[in-house]
Amino acid sequence: MSDAPDDGALAAARAQLAAMPRGTATVRAFFDQASSTISYVVHDRATMRGAVIDSILDFDPASGRTSTASAKAIVAYVRDTGISVDWLLETHAHADHLSAAPWLAKILGGTIAIGEHIRDVQAVFGDIFNCGHEFRRDGSDFGRLFADGDRFAIGELPVTVLHVPGHTPACVAYVVGDVVFVGDTMFMPDYGSARADFPGGDAAQLFRSLRRILDLPGETPLFMCHDYLTANRSDHRWQSTVAEQRAGNVHARDGILEEDFVARRRARDSGLSMPTLLLPAVQVNMRAGRLPPPEPNGVAYLKIPVDRL
Repeated sequence: MSDAPDDGALAAARAQLAAMPRGTATVRAFFDQASSTISYVVHDRATMRGAVIDSILDFDPASGRTSTASAKAIVAYVRDTGISVDWLLETHAHADHLSAAPWLAKILGGTIAIGEHIRDVQAVFGDIFNCGHEFRRDGSDFGRLFADGDRFAIGELPVTVLHVPGHTPACVAYVVGDVVFVGDTMFMPDYGSARADFPGGDAAQLFRSLRRILDLPGETPLFMCHDYLTANRSDHRWQSTVAEQRAGNVHARDGILEEDFVARRRARDSGLSMPTLLLPAVQVNMRAGRLPPPEPNGVAYLKIPVDRL
C-alpha cells in the first residue's frame, strides 16, 4: 500500500468497489487507430442508462476537415443496444484528439462533464491562444464540473470521481460501479504513465495520482484512455487491474519512489515531441468540444501560436 494518508474520496471509492458485485458495469470500448485513443460506453443493465467517456471527433490537420465517423460508431452501438445516454464524460482536456461530446449530445442527449480544474486549463490556454471576451474561463461551457469525491449515478451504478492531476490539472478518474476509467494518468503496465510536461503538468503530482489509483482494491478493473505498442507487444490492450499495475507498471509499480519517478518522467518528457493535434485539440476541448465562434464569414478558425510553447 502507499504511505500516503487516506482521504474521504479514496475511502468512498474503495467502499463502492468493495460493495459492487463483479460485472455490474457493462463496458464497450471503441479504439481509434489514428490517436491510439479508447472511447467507452458504460451502462447499467438494470436501467439501460449509460455514459459515453472520452469520445472522438475525427480531425484531419492537413485539411482542417472534421468527421463524425468515430462518433457514429458509438451512436450505432447505443441505439442497437437500447441505451439511454445521461452523461458525456471527459477525463481531461485531451491534447491528441478533439471531443465529439457536443455532437453526441445533440444526437443522444446527455450532460457534458469534466473535472472542476478545467478552469485552470482554461486560464493557462486562454492566454496562450489570446482568447477574447467571448471565451469563458469559468468552466460554464460544460454542463457539470466535478470536484474530488463527487458522487453521482448512471442508472443504478454509483460513480465516485477522483481528482488525479499531473498530466493536466483537470484530470479525473471515474469509479463506475465496479470498474475505473483512469484517463491518461496511467497506461498499460508495459508503457507506464502519461507525460507531465504540458502547461500545468507536474511529475510529482502525477506520481501521487498514480499511487492513489493503486491504493484501490487489487482486483479492480482499470480501463485506459490510450494504448501505445511497445517493442515486446504488437496487439493493443486497454484493460488491466490494480494488482497488475502495482506488480508491473514500469513507471509506478510498488517499490518505485517518487523522486525516482520524477527524474525518469522528466528525462523521458524532455525527448518527446508535441502531439500533432495538441494546438487544435486543446482550444476545442477546453470549450467542451465546441469550435471557436465563427468569424464574420461564417467560418470557425483554429489558432496556431507561433513560438509560444
